[in-house]
Amino acid sequence: MASVSYDNATRLYPGSDTPAVDGLDLEIADGEFLVLVGPSGCGKSTSLRMLAGLEDVDDGAIRIGDRDVTDVRPKDRDIAMVFQNYALYPHMTVAANMGFALTNAGRPRDEIARRVGEAAKILDLSALLDRKPRALSGGQRQRVAMGRAIVREPAVFCMDEPLSNLDAKLRVSTRTQIAGLQRRLGVTTVYVTHDQVEAMTMGDRVAVLDRGVLQQCATPRELYTRPVNAFVAGFVGSPAMNLVTVPVAGDSIPLGGVSIPLPRASLSGTARSGSVTVGIRPEDLRPAGAGVDGLEVVVDVVEELGADAYVYGTLRGSPGAVTADGTTLIARVDARTPPERGATLRLVPDPERTHLFDGTTGTRLA
Repeated sequence: MASVSYDNATRLYPGSDTPAVDGLDLEIADGEFLVLVGPSGCGKSTSLRMLAGLEDVDDGAIRIGDRDVTDVRPKDRDIAMVFQNYALYPHMTVAANMGFALTNAGRPRDEIARRVGEAAKILDLSALLDRKPRALSGGQRQRVAMGRAIVREPAVFCMDEPLSNLDAKLRVSTRTQIAGLQRRLGVTTVYVTHDQVEAMTMGDRVAVLDRGVLQQCATPRELYTRPVNAFVAGFVGSPAMNLVTVPVAGDSIPLGGVSIPLPRASLSGTARSGSVTVGIRPEDLRPAGAGVDGLEVVVDVVEELGADAYVYGTLRGSPGAVTADGTTLIARVDARTPPERGATLRLVPDPERTHLFDGTTGTRLA
């Protein structure tokens, strides 16, 4: 086991003017489960492949423990990779697939059998060791791929969207198994996913990337409660945070028919003369009480999810006012009495949980 360090690591593909990964600085502690997440093309898989040695590092360095592995061959980096498509050999049994790397390394047969047996017991694969991959379900194949990584006893696990080929129900159960297994083994793990819910439920910390640049790396709770910019705020959370950019009117923000006070501590030179992006989580919009002004929202769609219900509605502003009229807002409502489509709701944001970002740069305001 070992820590992992990206030191200003950059990857620029030939023929491209924009780096796929741009100056990545990231420290991953020994035994930590770190998730790389972001939209398609953000550089998360490239970052993982740079660590694994499958992509060149054009600038900067990558270290595993105290060892600089920037120019070390993949097989000499002491990492184990779990791929999206499992990459199992179809003509080999489960046992042979799991022990392939050890066989290749010339390990004694009794050691291979012991380590494969231990991994199979951990993953509940003992009864399947004589089967071929075609006789396994998707979830079982994924566990075999995990077992092949475990038997190597590497310093670092690298996982590239290993659950993407599973159905929704199996993804939920398997991600719990992977997270629990990693904590049991204590192996440093770098995990890539495009699913931010998966990221938030599995990682000790989550690193959010956008266009090759690290935006924020923090615990799931901190990402959710204190996103450093509007991109992270909009990406983290399901449903997404409501983000509405409006002009600043003195010390307040006109939003719909409501004027939201803007604390002086939140005013910067840019924000004072320009605009502010207001961020409100769906669960932080509450029904307005009698006689209380609220955001007037016309319900377009109601999503009933059993324990929760969400409305997607259109914000209406007051006549003649400079507002965010026409913006779509998402709000969590009482699942027992959800509103009908076409109904008009009056909602007020929780002032203690309203996020403010510079309207031009997207940076969080103090």
